[in-house]
Parts: sequence; C-alpha cells; structure tokens
Amino acid sequence: MLSAFGCSNSNGMVLDSSQGTYKTKCLISGHQKGSYFMKRFAKSSLVLLLLIAFTQQSHAQLLREYLNDASKIYNKNKKKKSGGSALSDLDISKGLKEALQLGAKSATGKLAIADGFFGNALVKVLMPPEAKKVENTLREIGMGQYVDKAILSMNRAAEDAATKALPIFTNAITSMSITDALGILKGSNNAATQYLKGKTTAQLKSAFKPVISASLDKVNATKYWREVFEVYNALPTTFNKVNPDLAEYVTQKALDGVFKYIEEEEGKIRTNPAARITDILKKVFGS
Repeated sequence: MLSAFGCSNSNGMVLDSSQGTYKTKCLISGHQKGSYFMKRFAKSSLVLLLLIAFTQQSHAQLLREYLNDASKIYNKNKKKKSGGSALSDLDISKGLKEALQLGAKSATGKLAIADGFFGNALVKVLMPPEAKKVENTLREIGMGQYVDKAILSMNRAAEDAATKALPIFTNAITSMSITDALGILKGSNNAATQYLKGKTTAQLKSAFKPVISASLDKVNATKYWREVFEVYNALPTTFNKVNPDLAEYVTQKALDGVFKYIEEEEGKIRTNPAARITDILKKVFGS
C-alpha cells in the first residue's frame, strides 16, 4: 500500500525496541523531496503573484479614483469663481456688446434732449479758447447777450445731432469680433469707449455735421460766426486763428461730449456692481 508520499510499508518497516513492535516509516528519496518542494514553491509563488497583481490593480484603481475626485473638486471651485460655469469667449463677447449697447443708449439718451448739452457743465459747448478775447470784448461793451445766444445755439445743435448717434453705435457694436471683445475686457477702464471712437468717429462726424449746420443756420449763427471771425483772423494782431467753420467746431465738441458720457457709463459697469443690471454683465465683469 502506498503512503501519502508514495512509499510502501514493506520498505519502511522498522523495529521499535521500546515496545517490541514494528512501525511504518515512510522513507522519501532525495528526488522525491525535491519534486515535492518545487510544487509547493510553485504554488506559493503563484499565490504571491496573484496577490501582487491584485494589490497593484487596487492601487491603480485608488489612484484613478483620487484623480477623479481631485478633478471634480477643481472644476467645482473653478465654476464657483466664474459664477457657476466656465466663462467662454462667446460669453465675453456677448457681455461686452451688451455693456457697450447700454452705455451708448444711456449716453445718447441723456444728451439728445433739451439741455442735454447746455445744462451739463461736463459737456456744455462753449466758445473756443481762441475766441475768448472776442467774447470778453463783446461782454465788456454790453453785447454779452449775443454771446449767450451763440452758446445756446451751439448746444441746441449738438443736442439735435446726438439723436443720430445710437444707430451708428449699434452697427459698430453688433459687428464687433470675439477678438475685439477679449482685447476690450483685458484693456483699460475706457477700452470699450476707445474701440467705439475708432470705429465710429468718421461716420458720426458725417451724420452730425449736416444736422448741426441746419440747426445753426436757423438762427443765422453760422453766417455771423464766419463773418466775425474772418475779419478777426485778418487782423495783424491775431496770432491764434479761430476756425471760421462753426459747424465743424460744434460737431467736434458734440462728439467729445458723447464719448465722454459713454466712457462714464463704461467705468460704472467695470467698477460698480450695481451698474451690472443683467446676468451676463454680472458674469463677465464680476469674474
């Protein structure tokens, strides 16, 4: 009969002298011992490799889970900083266009009314500096009312012309590119105003001047201005010539006033949260 290790009892009988009996002793050859331990080693190695593989897989899974969690936390914080969602270039473009539209509408609305220019010291059209000497002389000889009428007529002309500005601004704003918008957002506090000035000045001047000329002609202001200052410019004592084209002077002053107001509106939106009256403005300028 074979033992568990494959040896026979007949070859393994030994005498136990203490009890006078025979006991079976399994004698295992050197070759059999080596084969047995190699099998045990192979089995143990396989188990070890499986444990290592499982451990590495577990570590990899844990690493993936950690990275996923970190990514979620980062994206969550990023969304919080940007007001709930990432700010796209399209959002920026939309926000800038809305800011400009609001600024242009507010500026022209305040100026294109009676006393919009005349009643506001910030933009009121006055006699040009080079005509100050003439103004002072007229006032000294009791003709100040003529100067006042001239100043009023210039401001009324500017107020009439301001009604023509909004459609021109709107056209320039709607055609603004995303690249323009990004540049404006990163620019100075009057970057949007400077953009509009560069895009619309020529058109505004063409639209303003005929209106201003017609308004000044109603009271013969253009005629009298030209006559007075052509004579004044011809004097040998006159070194600083006065532009005899009154309509040109008033047109430029009207443009200056419109852009000054737009710049004020832009500054409010950029620096004052209360001026950001729509969600897109809050999102773009509050980020």
